[in-house]
Amino acid sequence: MAEPPEPAGAGAQQKEKQKNKTKKKAATAVGESELLTVPDGWKEPPFTREDNPKGLLEESSFATLFPKYREAYLKECWPLVQKALSEHYVNAMLDLIEGSMTVTTTKKTFDPYAIIRARDLIKLLARSVPFEQAVRILQDDIACDIIKIGSLVRKRDTFIKRRGRLLGPKGSTLKALELLTNCYIMVQGNTVSALGPFSGLKETLMIKRELSKDPELRSQSWERFLPKFKRKNLKKRKEPKKKNTKKEYTPFPPPQPESQIDKELASGEYFLKERQKKRKQVQEIKAKQADAVKKRQEERNKAFIPPMEKPVVKAKKASTEKKIDIEAIKEKVKNAKKKKLGALPVEEVKLKMAADEKKKKKKK
Repeated sequence: MAEPPEPAGAGAQQKEKQKNKTKKKAATAVGESELLTVPDGWKEPPFTREDNPKGLLEESSFATLFPKYREAYLKECWPLVQKALSEHYVNAMLDLIEGSMTVTTTKKTFDPYAIIRARDLIKLLARSVPFEQAVRILQDDIACDIIKIGSLVRKRDTFIKRRGRLLGPKGSTLKALELLTNCYIMVQGNTVSALGPFSGLKETLMIKRELSKDPELRSQSWERFLPKFKRKNLKKRKEPKKKNTKKEYTPFPPPQPESQIDKELASGEYFLKERQKKRKQVQEIKAKQADAVKKRQEERNKAFIPPMEKPVVKAKKASTEKKIDIEAIKEKVKNAKKKKLGALPVEEVKLKMAADEKKKKKKK
């Protein structure tokens, strides 16, 4: 039997219902995308004692070891660490004998996440992060991550090369990463310590930073904008350091190497007695010692060998071209004998003596 025909308005009603469903789905999708995005300038309210007035029921503690070379630095900055943790009512202990740091909660601790931040603080200090940077982990909007890079590569040489590539020439690559991610990055040994905001720990490319500024592309996938690198297997055969050259073919096998007994038979040592063998060994040892002493003595005697003197330059003979006036020299000598240097001539002395006698007579 044929089915009864549908009324004319039934198809239009179904179409309108479908349209309404699609509109609702689109509205819910827009609402979810808006919920996922964080508005600019929004900050999470701080956790206060009013949120947890009764405090914690049990005591929690964490401990970590530190290397020997960090002992001196931790000993200096430990009062600052205790002061920073006391603001969150967390105790800190430094054990120099065992080489460990321990943090524990107290009865006054009200923030349950404070002990986790204290644990991250001592971990960063153990990984050579300075206190000025590590203390930032106690803030609400700062997180940290310690990445183990030692087990990524099997060979030690390739690991050192890749770690150097991460640092870059004079640390330029590491500084660029810090500027892009707004994080503090510390490469130490087999680990990399990163400290900064949550979004900065995930971002490592400049493209991501530029795309985050666009409000339309903020909630979309960025994979189509990121570069894709393909591995190229270059089939270049590496030349070996030692090249094996083929020798000329001979039907005869190579001569068998002589054994120790054959060598002793050839030199005649095989027929010697044990005492004679020992005596010969002692003589060889003494001969080697004598040579070593002789060389040592020669090196010591080098310090007592006088250096080579420079050849003496002979003075040029005075030229006899100039004539010497002998008579003038004789007269000068005679005058010098008559009067002493710095003394008055004879006539002046006589006049002075006469003047002195007259003065004496007048006084009388």
